[in-house]
Amino acid sequence: MAHVSQHGSSTSPGRSGPGYLFGIPLGDLGWFTSLVMSFALGFAAFFAATFFAIFGVLIYNTAAHRAVDFALTYKRVGLPVGLLVLVGALGYLGTLWVRRQLRKA
Repeated sequence: MAHVSQHGSSTSPGRSGPGYLFGIPLGDLGWFTSLVMSFALGFAAFFAATFFAIFGVLIYNTAAHRAVDFALTYKRVGLPVGLLVLVGALGYLGTLWVRRQLRKA
């Protein structure tokens, strides 16, 4: 555990800046790990967006007495959000990996 001085500064090594997300060293991931993490984030975003969209359609159907098809939540909400997060994660983690490879060379 890091020692904290009276001024609130920590003596632990730097856990912020480029390559760190909430203290996790994302810049140290390998190529395959970055790829797996990107797809995991894309899947998680797809399922989370679909979950909330299903509940939104459920509330809308109940309040408005309409019959909106629940399959639209997958096509119109879950898939675009999942693909957007996947592309963003691939871009971010891929950039970190390329920077690390160039720094090694």
